[in-house]
Amino acid sequence: PQEASPYSPSSRRYLNPLYLRIEDLPGAARLGHDLQRLATLGRALNEDRHIDRDRVFLLKQEALQLLWSHCEEEPAFEQFCIVEGRPLHQFAVFCALAESYGSNWRQWPSAYRHANSRDVEQFAHAHADRVEFHAWLQWLLDQQLAQASKSVSLMQDLPVGFSPDGADSWVWQDLVAADMRIGAPPDLYNTEGQDWGLPPFIPHRLQEAGYEPFIQTIRAGLRHAGGLRIDHVMGLFRLWWVPQDQKAKDGAYVRYHAEDLLAIIAIESQRAGAIVVGEDLGTVEPGVREQLADHNVLSYRLLWFEDTPPSQYPEKALAAVTTHDLPTLAGVWTGKDLDMQRGLGLNPDESANEQFREKLRHTSNLDADADVTLAITSTFEQLAQAPSAIVMASMEAATVTHERPNMPAAGGKYPNWSLALPLPLEDIESSEIPRRLATILNGRSETKENTSRAE
Repeated sequence: PQEASPYSPSSRRYLNPLYLRIEDLPGAARLGHDLQRLATLGRALNEDRHIDRDRVFLLKQEALQLLWSHCEEEPAFEQFCIVEGRPLHQFAVFCALAESYGSNWRQWPSAYRHANSRDVEQFAHAHADRVEFHAWLQWLLDQQLAQASKSVSLMQDLPVGFSPDGADSWVWQDLVAADMRIGAPPDLYNTEGQDWGLPPFIPHRLQEAGYEPFIQTIRAGLRHAGGLRIDHVMGLFRLWWVPQDQKAKDGAYVRYHAEDLLAIIAIESQRAGAIVVGEDLGTVEPGVREQLADHNVLSYRLLWFEDTPPSQYPEKALAAVTTHDLPTLAGVWTGKDLDMQRGLGLNPDESANEQFREKLRHTSNLDADADVTLAITSTFEQLAQAPSAIVMASMEAATVTHERPNMPAAGGKYPNWSLALPLPLEDIESSEIPRRLATILNGRSETKENTSRAE
């Protein structure tokens, strides 16, 4: 089964073939007739806003297998495998094993539960074609990511952890606390705390390993990227550990060697010529934001949470209205986010929602009955006044989407990470609101450029 959440990946170093654009792959044009049936089925899935990743994956898997069976030798692929070396080989072996025994390595035959065992290498030798197939998929993904980065600077997103059942956990199982999960302590928005179900690295073992897993992860996140957003950046300093079979509120903080980790990030981002953004929302201990700023890691500033106007936001920051876990601008302005929460029986925080609405009214300088599209553009006109290094507009704002991507409190009641945008990419590119937002944000860049020239 395909995991819907991008924050519980099998690996933080390698990519999901689900995101390959089949029609752009080598040999796809030559096999167009054979792929047509699959393309037709895929287009039918696009008619439904609810994303069925399992069905999409099955279609793409069949297409990829067809392309692989007609694949010719490619020197660039061979070179990719040489450069990537053992980490790629181990990931590809994991994928081949998962095909045979399921996605949870803890339930595999005991002979295959340790990545460096002789039995695993014998399996890899006996299934060399499948191992090579999965390495080939990573090469294709790397090519398409590189192509995408040519026309626009991409910012990758680094999850705070990885799945306990996935490839990274299998390879690095001796360095993680398998009987622990990371999360967050109780706060105003989550009175019982949070359990993210992800295993933490054991600090001293990570250090003894020369931070190799962390280096590989940061390097992969910066590949073909102009920037890297680090989710829950406070995890560089400490993580909330929750023992197995305990409630999230019963956890405790465990400290990490933040200076070492920040130094690695500084080195790797310098090598990549990329900026780094630290998502520092939630419980942040004193001194963390200052330490991040000293290392030129940009902070987060959300309109929802700030008491000062955008014009007073700090320079070393990314300014935005909301995040994927919080209500969208359109959802708040129209009241539909609150309606959805009520409809799901979630007992929403109505006072917080009213504060968000008041913040929008004050920022946009509009009456409460103004059109939602005007509220969006007016809000971003004000947000663009921020001196922050980056001002970001979400796709939900650009498409006037009322539903948020993720509603953590809803659990299975809401299609978390599985609701497509209401418009296809082609329509977004030609629609009025995205164009107006682009004009607003591009105008901000031009203003900065003119100011620096004048200086």
